[in-house]
Amino acid sequence: MNPYIDLTIIAAKTAILVLGGSITYYALRAYDRTGDRSLRELGVGFGIVTVGALLGGVSHQIIGADLAVGIAIDGLLTAVGFAVIVYSLYLE
Repeated sequence: MNPYIDLTIIAAKTAILVLGGSITYYALRAYDRTGDRSLRELGVGFGIVTVGALLGGVSHQIIGADLAVGIAIDGLLTAVGFAVIVYSLYLE
């Protein structure tokens, strides 16, 4: 595989981890301040998306799984996380 592709994947996954982790942190912190369940679910949803990206990258870069396996893990957890985020938007 092209080393530039590997570096691009690592950079993208690192950015997703930092940014997604920040969103998760601030959403859960807002939940602690307000007690609003929708903020908790929003934080959980973004946390799932972030963990999905991390696990997808780790499975490929560290464990050595096929790139398709990493994409499948990332895609599945992203879909679950987005479902939780959508649910959070419907809570009152």
